[in-house]
Amino acid sequence: MSAPVPLRKRLRRRARYHLIRAALALVGALPISFSGMLGRALGTVAFWLAANERRKALASLAVAFPDRPEAERRALAKASFQHLGRCAFELACVAQLDRAVDRFIEWPEADRRALEAAIARGRGVVFVTGHVGNWELLARRVALAGFPAQSIARETSDAGTTALVERFRESGGVKSIWRGQEGAARAMLRALRAGEILGMVIDQDTKVQSVFVPFFGRLAATPRAPADLALRTGAALMVGFCQRKSDGRYLLTMKELPVEPSGDRERDVLKLTEALSSEIEHAIRRAPEQWVWMHQRWKTRPQSEGRP
Repeated sequence: MSAPVPLRKRLRRRARYHLIRAALALVGALPISFSGMLGRALGTVAFWLAANERRKALASLAVAFPDRPEAERRALAKASFQHLGRCAFELACVAQLDRAVDRFIEWPEADRRALEAAIARGRGVVFVTGHVGNWELLARRVALAGFPAQSIARETSDAGTTALVERFRESGGVKSIWRGQEGAARAMLRALRAGEILGMVIDQDTKVQSVFVPFFGRLAATPRAPADLALRTGAALMVGFCQRKSDGRYLLTMKELPVEPSGDRERDVLKLTEALSSEIEHAIRRAPEQWVWMHQRWKTRPQSEGRP
């Protein structure tokens, strides 16, 4: 049984929830372009004020791009904060986005056909992405096109905020499966058996079953669930991203990765997870300012390296 949450923390969470709701209502009434500019400005402020997060971002960039000048890495860190602020404020304008989704998000026909072909096999699709570009718009765009989609997510520390996130996703046709809740594993299998898309984000060091695969030249603990599910169920394994273009719009890209069981499950899981992580790294390299560098990606270390 979990310990009761102190009153002070409960009040702080409740205040944050109401602040988020008020901000969504206010920003959602603004034009998308202006909201994006406002979000970018807020990201700039956050870069200067959130010293701890800024240090984490600079440390991650030093691991990923050790040969780049420090000034360039600092500029990338700042741009990352600005990008996240812009994305958040754009999502507040989701009603406007939904009405102009085809204009705002480009989805090449070849990529769409690849998804349709994977779904047509009837065994479901394990769809992997990262915190690259705008991952919320990725799921929403696919669901709004009529493809049945569910996403695996971690609950926030506040039940009200979690419910807010769930309602936001459901408004775009995306159902949520909350990781760690009772019945979550069965819900994942049911979704695949029903031929649906199961979205998973695997570019963070979290407390789930993981394997170590290279990420920007250094081993990183990476969730193994997508590989396990694809091997177990025969579902198609796809990877895709929704990244911002130079004109401010987004480009949706996706492709299927081959799943060829060798009979050695652990070896297959490692191979597939490495391939997925490599695709995420390539997407980040295309637009490094569009990733969450403040996340401590290499925090967990292999036993062979000893305790940090």
